[in-house]
Amino acid sequence: MSFPIDAVITWVDGSDPQLAAKRKRYAPELSLQENDVAGATRYANDGEIYLCVESLLKYAPFLRRIWIVTDGQDPHIPEGNIPVTIVDHKEIFTDGYGRFLPVFNSVAIESMTWRIPGLAEHYLELNDDFLLCRPLSPDDFFDTSGNPLCYAVRACIPLTRLTRAIKKSENGHRKVTFKGLMVNGAVLAGARLWYLRINHTPRALSRVWFEEWFSKHPEALEHNVSFRFRNPDQFSPEELQYVSLWKQGELKVLPIRKNLFYMETRNGKDYIRHKLDRFRKGSYKFLCLNSLDRTSPDDLRLIDGLVEEILG
Repeated sequence: MSFPIDAVITWVDGSDPQLAAKRKRYAPELSLQENDVAGATRYANDGEIYLCVESLLKYAPFLRRIWIVTDGQDPHIPEGNIPVTIVDHKEIFTDGYGRFLPVFNSVAIESMTWRIPGLAEHYLELNDDFLLCRPLSPDDFFDTSGNPLCYAVRACIPLTRLTRAIKKSENGHRKVTFKGLMVNGAVLAGARLWYLRINHTPRALSRVWFEEWFSKHPEALEHNVSFRFRNPDQFSPEELQYVSLWKQGELKVLPIRKNLFYMETRNGKDYIRHKLDRFRKGSYKFLCLNSLDRTSPDDLRLIDGLVEEILG
């Protein structure tokens, strides 16, 4: 493919005392106890950003540039074969949107990353706990016409809404869930029955698509970035783009199961060991290491061994 492709990683170091104090200053007290909104694990930093970038350098050498979006921070990424540029929130929350800063909300930030000055038309968006596991090429993310490829499974909107209603916590807290945000994005795109349940993989996106859509619907963008902390009334911007393209026949959906390996913290005996055995039997493109801050030292050593195998 002849067009350039960039990567955008959203990153925060929650251990930074200045940032932690700022978050506490703006967060409602209850939200600091809710991990889906502003709990400490949502901002934890265990060095995943270095693994993420290293995997891009090793397995996606076709990338033109890597952008790391932060709030006045710098992870000090070692120089590699792909240029890395740090982007402060102030650089994308321009044109009047600066009034919504500071923001501690990944959904709001991802709604604005397409506004990075100089960003390529085609880009991959990643969380810092995503890793590539083997050599990949542009056609793992875009077709020859430049349309994004989406790793997802079709899911039912009414059923997801029903399960969300059932799972409300006893204190009345409306949980913020990935599925709920995706349903909101799909409905905004005009879907009524089906949505695409995307998962923890790099998301191939079109900058121009966002630019054109939000120029026609500025109220939707303002709504999504107006929440300092994640809120169940927000929508997934990636889902909005994907379902819109899907309805137009301009999106190819690829399976998640054989491409993504998702690893989260569990307390079950030998859980991590069994997960690692499964990983080694597959040929996955992507690995997500979720919530390493809650992983035991013994399990972390096992995961470190796996990462060493992947990144060499």
